[in-house]
Amino acid sequence: MTDTDRDLLPEGLGDRLPASAAAAQTARRAMLDVLGAHGYDRIETPSIEFEKSMASRMAGVQPRRMFRFVDPASLRTLALRSDITVQVGRVAATSLAGAARPLRLCYAGQVVTIKGDGLDSARERLQVGAELIGNDSVAAAAEVVSLAIEALRAAGAKGISVDFTLPDLVDTLAESALPLSPDNIDTVRRELDAKDAGGLVAAGGKDYLPLLAAIGPFDQAIERLSQFDAGGALASRIAGLREIAERVADKARITLDPSERHGFEYQSWFGFTIYGEGVPGALGRGGTYRILGRDEPATGFSLYPDPLIESLSATSASENLLFLPLRHDAEVAARLRAMGWRTRAALSLNDDATALGCTHRLDGAEAVKL
Repeated sequence: MTDTDRDLLPEGLGDRLPASAAAAQTARRAMLDVLGAHGYDRIETPSIEFEKSMASRMAGVQPRRMFRFVDPASLRTLALRSDITVQVGRVAATSLAGAARPLRLCYAGQVVTIKGDGLDSARERLQVGAELIGNDSVAAAAEVVSLAIEALRAAGAKGISVDFTLPDLVDTLAESALPLSPDNIDTVRRELDAKDAGGLVAAGGKDYLPLLAAIGPFDQAIERLSQFDAGGALASRIAGLREIAERVADKARITLDPSERHGFEYQSWFGFTIYGEGVPGALGRGGTYRILGRDEPATGFSLYPDPLIESLSATSASENLLFLPLRHDAEVAARLRAMGWRTRAALSLNDDATALGCTHRLDGAEAVKL
């Protein structure tokens, strides 16, 4: 009997072939270099933790999206990480609890979920991010948005746009300005998120209808939001959005969707989604939140650059790769590698430089283009 599926991979998982792996390494290094240059210290966290730890640090974390299994040593439930942000929160609340605030940390690693997100079937993704622990002010939010833009630019993203949102918008308005019964708050949030005017009215959220018009290019949308906020319940948030937009206006196109909630379940007063021209879907999200257990404010972002990496690997030109014939001068080859060349040495007279993907051939002490 022939085993026909021994080399298959599970749905949503895949290998990175050489061009993609090289692009991923370059992009990851470029982003981490930017984060490090701005004073964010890199940390590394385990790929597996106790489920309870990862599910209890931030609101909105969904254990049902994690791969879970029993630890044979402790007999407790373990989970494969689906989000590194929650792990950074654990580190900040434990090992680095006594470190000076604001604490700036960054990370990069693979995360895995049981199923893909929407139309994206991928279940394993690269996550690169930064967290500013101990501060969720307008200044912190502006720094984090600027940093996310700079990191993506360094990785090769073009035409970056950022969409701002106010994750706690409904909760803030429902307190007094536009009261809602506790039973209606979740429904109104959902209908606003779906941009369903009829559903919003049916849910008792007729007064919230103007929010559906406060969407689009930032300057126009923020004016509509200001006109809607006649009672001033959102005044401080609107002022904060204006200040953040002013800080990043020359770096990216800015839009506003104040009632957007999908993907911002654990954010507090500010959230943003970031996109790149020619790259499908969002490249990342960020905003303000609180670390549960310490009830500590924080601001950060997570980038998921896989679509960008695939785009870059598909269009990147072959880098210089030098073919070393048999009995070549090893000292010359070493000197060229020190200058940045990659070399590929022949193992027999039958090795063909072009077939091996080389762009140049070593001729004596010179690299000759093929």
